[in-house]
Amino acid sequence: MAAPSELGDFLKSRRAALRPEDVGITPHPTRRRVTGLRREELAMLAGVSITHYTRLEQGRAISASDSVLDAIARTLRLTDDETAHLKHLARPAAVSRSRRAEPRAERAGASALQLLAAMSEVPALILDRRNDVLAWNRLGHALLAGHLPPESPDLPGARPNIVQMLFLDEHYRTLYPHWEEEAQLAVASLRLVAGRHPDDRRLAELVGRLTVQCDEFASRWARHPVRTCTSGTKQLRHPLVGVMDLSFENLVIPGTSGQRLIAYTAEPGSPSDAALRLLGSVTAPLSEGAPATA
Repeated sequence: MAAPSELGDFLKSRRAALRPEDVGITPHPTRRRVTGLRREELAMLAGVSITHYTRLEQGRAISASDSVLDAIARTLRLTDDETAHLKHLARPAAVSRSRRAEPRAERAGASALQLLAAMSEVPALILDRRNDVLAWNRLGHALLAGHLPPESPDLPGARPNIVQMLFLDEHYRTLYPHWEEEAQLAVASLRLVAGRHPDDRRLAELVGRLTVQCDEFASRWARHPVRTCTSGTKQLRHPLVGVMDLSFENLVIPGTSGQRLIAYTAEPGSPSDAALRLLGSVTAPLSEGAPATA
């Protein structure tokens, strides 16, 4: 996850994805030996010297101005997320000026935990920026990880990580009928975080572990997808209550360096709403359910 290598790989992947004819260049049939744009073609189109661009792609440029990076981004037709990612990779010193000490296990704050507990009818969980589960409420646990012990987030050495679960935990994986889309979004979101925090040791270890243990993750990671996702809808196929279409919101918790609360809701009166209520009922502790008959 060294920034120069990441920057070069990202730029090369985006050059390779852009065909010469897409930008008005007629490829010569006998001279073309590369996929996508050559360095000199990209530099010319962006109005940047080939020397400066080459140094940038090789991680040898001391600095790059916003105007240069924006010109390269426009030429490569990068999205807003990809442009922000490019700038983070091109300026690693601005992201982190010193190596971090051994990271301590993160914990959710007391007020965030209180809010989570109060959301008794809404599945919710708190994640750190690496997607480690720091806490979940009863319904959040029942929705996403009923096969895991409820106390799992309280054990730093055994905390669930939702990206790792998506690729390596068959129970969690089968929750998603559209697993391919979910996997692509998970990798793209993780790429964005990795670009912003190149010195995060535990994040690097997570990426390394998944790359070694899962070819599906490795192939997606190598394509350098970048995308953020703060809200939307997910379809889940729950083993107890069936298929549900749920909306989700990511709520950033201020002052926690990337911790966020994710909450899931269903359209009122919909079959998914009924399924979510049924899930809450069938997974409720005995003390919350109907009294036992004598």
